[in-house]
Amino acid sequence: MRPPLLSISGLDLDFRTRSGTVKALEGIDLDLARGEILGIVGESGSGKSVLSFAIMGLLDGAADLRVANMTFGGMSLDAGTVAEMRGRELSMIFQSPRTALNPIRKIGRQIEDVLVRHGPVPRRKARAAAIAALAQVRIPDPERRYDAYPFELSGGMCQRVMIAMALACNPTMLIADEPTTGLDVTTQAVVMDLIRDIARDRQMSVMLITHDLALAGEYCDRVLVMHAGHIVETAGVADIAAGDLHHPYSQRLFAATPASSDSLDDLAAIPGTLPDLRGTLPACRYMGRCDRARPDCAEGPLPCHRPSADHTVLCRYPL
Repeated sequence: MRPPLLSISGLDLDFRTRSGTVKALEGIDLDLARGEILGIVGESGSGKSVLSFAIMGLLDGAADLRVANMTFGGMSLDAGTVAEMRGRELSMIFQSPRTALNPIRKIGRQIEDVLVRHGPVPRRKARAAAIAALAQVRIPDPERRYDAYPFELSGGMCQRVMIAMALACNPTMLIADEPTTGLDVTTQAVVMDLIRDIARDRQMSVMLITHDLALAGEYCDRVLVMHAGHIVETAGVADIAAGDLHHPYSQRLFAATPASSDSLDDLAAIPGTLPDLRGTLPACRYMGRCDRARPDCAEGPLPCHRPSADHTVLCRYPL
């Protein structure tokens, strides 16, 4: 495996609330290599987005973040370092571009704001640089689109604008949080092809957050499966494509992913719901939904099985 650009070990994240402490993330370990596209998949509420906010230093005051070690390019990544890198070395495409974009500010000016704030672009050259950024993400007639407001663009065009903003300062690492949500299938493919092509051209690392295992299997090099704040399985894209998954949750997630040949009757829903992350939790947070669970699944630490060199499974009784 290539040397990691981003390396995290022992990341825990709690949120203090009026109804108790929410244990949002626990024991997160991951590596992201230079030029790698890493998929993070799981159902809503599994901790995918909050992990990205923790990496980007975008947590609010109620958060209690504890990390044994987090490095970026071999340098320790703390709150101050993240703030300096954000927008330049580290960048992010947020969910729902119509919500993320300022509705009363022209899109060209919004890209200029990023260039002037985070890049070495003087204000007098920002317009030309913003138009070039729009052209790079294949927006037709970028000079005219520069003066458009978000409500004048389609959902796919707004997503391209978000990509242009995220890539404006040529970051080393990009986090794409559900970049295809709300887009039709054809537009999804266009957006994902664009992210992949730019990543390859720039040797940029990408962390793709999605609930769609099929999408991750098509565009990613490796995939992490998250459930209730835990990374339960890490697998190469070949294992995903073959359905060679060993954690009971991963297999359920794969079975719930529609394929072109599937009918509605072929889809298998994942039983139960995510556990309440307040109070005392078992070592395996999936055991309440798992048909293979035994009493000792509540006891930690859980063993880490390695079916192959780049495949890990956090489960006491893997499939």
